[in-house]
Amino acid sequence: MQWNWEQSDWPFFQWERAALQEAEAKFLHQSGVLVGVARHFNKDDKNLLVVDMITDEALKTSEIEGEYLNRDSVQASIRRNFGLDTDNRRVKPAESGIANMVTDLYKNYDKTLSHKTLYTWHKMITNGRSDLREIGCYRTHDEPMQVVSGPIGNETVHFEAPPSKRIKREMDAFIDWFIKTAPNGSDPLPTLTRAGIAHLYFVSIHPFEDGNGRIGRALAEKSLAECLGEPTLIALSQTIEAKRKRYYQALELNNKNTEITDWLIYFAQTVLEAQSYSLKIIDFIIEKTKFYDRARDSLNERQDKVIARLFREGPSGFKGGLSAEKYISITGTSRATATRDLQDLVEKKLLLKIGELKSTRYHLNIKSSSREK
Repeated sequence: MQWNWEQSDWPFFQWERAALQEAEAKFLHQSGVLVGVARHFNKDDKNLLVVDMITDEALKTSEIEGEYLNRDSVQASIRRNFGLDTDNRRVKPAESGIANMVTDLYKNYDKTLSHKTLYTWHKMITNGRSDLREIGCYRTHDEPMQVVSGPIGNETVHFEAPPSKRIKREMDAFIDWFIKTAPNGSDPLPTLTRAGIAHLYFVSIHPFEDGNGRIGRALAEKSLAECLGEPTLIALSQTIEAKRKRYYQALELNNKNTEITDWLIYFAQTVLEAQSYSLKIIDFIIEKTKFYDRARDSLNERQDKVIARLFREGPSGFKGGLSAEKYISITGTSRATATRDLQDLVEKKLLLKIGELKSTRYHLNIKSSSREK
C-alpha cells in the first residue's frame, strides 16, 4: 500500500477549488459576526471570555488523544499566563504544559512559523513526560512511525509516516509551504483551504514521537488566525472531539493520495460548525454575566457550587437537566436541604422547574435574562 507521502507528486496536493467557495465565503461572514460580538466586551470580560474558550480548547484537544485533564488546573495556568488572579493551586505538568501552548498560540499567532516554534510547543505538551526518548525535537528512531489500533499481534495499521531520516527535509518543506501560503506570502491560499491542508500535511509527516495531533490542530488554528489577522476564538477541538470517530475516519480516508477535496470539505464544515458553536458560547457567557448580576449576594455556598457546575457544562447543560439527586451528589447535602435550595432558586427565578415528582428537572433561567434590558 502506498501512503500520500509515497506518491510521486507529494507534497503537491490537489483539490476542487469550486467545492470550497461557498464555505470560504460563509467562514469570512461568520468571522465578522464573531469579531463584532467580541468587541462589545470590556477588557475584563474579554479576558474572561478568552480564558474560558481557550481552556475548553486545551481540554478538548487533549481529550481527542485520550488524555483527560483537570479543568480548574488548566484554567488556573491560563489565567496566570494572562496576568489574572488565580487560587495558586498546584498544577500538574501536563496541565500547565497544554495551558502554555494554547496561550502561546493565542498571543503569538502572527509570529512566523519556525522549527523552534514547533519544538517549543512539543516541549510544552510533553511537559513532565518520562516515557519519550525525544522531547522538543523531531523523531530520529529507526522503527516505523505508525498509527495503529487493535490488540498486540493483531493490530490494524491506519497510517505509516515517512521514516525519521526524511523528517528534517519534510519539515523544511512544510514550513516553507506554510510561510508561502500565508496572506502576505508569495502564494496565498483561501483561509479554510490553507488551514485544512496545514493540518493534514503536518500529521501526514508525523514529525514528533508523540503530540502530532495536538500540534496539527494548533497549526490549523494558527493558519486561521493569520488569515483573519487576529487570534481566533473558534471551538475547533471541541467540535472535533464531539465527533471524534468521524475526524479519524476523514484523516484515514485522505492519507493515501494527494487528491484531498473530501478532506477539505470535511474540515471546512467542521470549522463552520466550530464557529457557530463559538457564537453560542459567547452568547452563553454574556448570559452568565447577566445571571450573576441578578444573583449577586443571594446564593448560599451550596447553591453557588451547583450554579457554577451548571455553567461549566456549557450551553448544553446537564444531559436531561439538573435533578435533586445531582444536587445532592454535588453538594453532599441532605434531600430536605436540597429541596429547599432548589425551591429557593426557582422562586428567585434563577432556575426553571420542569416536570413533577421524580421527573422534576431544573435548568438555568438564562433565556428570559437575555431579553431583559
